[in-house]
Amino acid sequence: MANFIFISPNFPDNYWHFCAGLKEDGFTVLGIGDCPYDALRPELRDSLTEYYKVSTLENYDEVYRACAYFAFKYGRIDWLESNNEYWLQRDAQLRLDFNITTGLHPEDMPHVKAKSAMKDCYRAAGIPVARYHMVDDEEGCLAFIKEVGWPVIVKPDSGVGASCTYRLEKEEDLKAFLAEYRAGNSAAEAHAEPFIMEEFIAGEVQTYDAVIDSKGEPLFETGNVTVGSIMDVVNDADNSMFYIRGNLPEDIRKAGRAAVKAFGVVSRFIHFEFFRLSKDQHIGKKGDVVALEVNLRPSGGISPDMMNYANATDVYKIWADMAAFDRTDKPVGKRQNCVFASRRNGKNFEYTSEFIREKYGAHIVEEGPVPEALSGAMADYMFLAVFEEESDVYKFAADVFKERQQ
Repeated sequence: MANFIFISPNFPDNYWHFCAGLKEDGFTVLGIGDCPYDALRPELRDSLTEYYKVSTLENYDEVYRACAYFAFKYGRIDWLESNNEYWLQRDAQLRLDFNITTGLHPEDMPHVKAKSAMKDCYRAAGIPVARYHMVDDEEGCLAFIKEVGWPVIVKPDSGVGASCTYRLEKEEDLKAFLAEYRAGNSAAEAHAEPFIMEEFIAGEVQTYDAVIDSKGEPLFETGNVTVGSIMDVVNDADNSMFYIRGNLPEDIRKAGRAAVKAFGVVSRFIHFEFFRLSKDQHIGKKGDVVALEVNLRPSGGISPDMMNYANATDVYKIWADMAAFDRTDKPVGKRQNCVFASRRNGKNFEYTSEFIREKYGAHIVEEGPVPEALSGAMADYMFLAVFEEESDVYKFAADVFKERQQ
């Protein structure tokens, strides 16, 4: 029986499904987390062979000792995963230290963590990328901006999500950002990570999400559309909306598969981000697909559940089957669109939750508060709803987000 260590199996809350799929496929599932065992949801406890609590997952020595304990008690560790961007680097180091041959290792990290290094792989896949400049001094940044024009986007080269991502519109914005950056203030991540400056690309973020087998072939494919900007959701405390598409466009599928080959991805759940240009630009024509970022983990939060609703399947089990058998027989059913529409607290909305529930009750599959740890990027109170037509997704969101006129 193969041994699988799952790091932080309780966060996000829905990740217990990954452990349940692994157990069903015959793994010895070993959890490491900082949540007390009695506080784990019963379904997760039932999925774990054993759980090792550490005081904090930030302490590498503690997590290392937990892995060593499991290796001593159960034998060789075959897999180790968190499926979480935040722990990607640390997972890789643990695999190296415990001679776990599956998954990413430290030498794989540069081109999948650094946004600047990702661009080389995207180019190798034949996918255009935004021009960039590594933030240095005002003179260097202004020279780059003279080439690409305002606005520009600055963000940590190795950051997670939209954290510390800013749009600079004018020279005063640049001066203010550089002052924060040099001072080591929180807005610039205390200079702990280099920042990258990119030209602004006018486009809609669309993704390629897939479970990839050991030969680099997809066992499951889907994708989402982000309406608006996650950067603005975070920085402006705005509402949040995205949806899983019922039908993946062929150009996104083609770009995603090419990127999988270029990045050498095997045996992983992935989330690749692209821009679909909203107007002609130097980088391409309106409607073209341009690279944004690569994430070698599932799309965050509730996204896997949404993939299930949109495809009438179980992506958690597909992922577990990939690890156990390198194949799956999990069927995909009727394809629809599953939308996440989340309201930001403090706004004066026209329609109550009761009204939304009554009007769209047949389509709503879940609703409730967004976990506090995710609410910065995903707002505060979410509705999940399923529609056959994409046009109905937007009608639903318009009602959820409509604000009362003063």
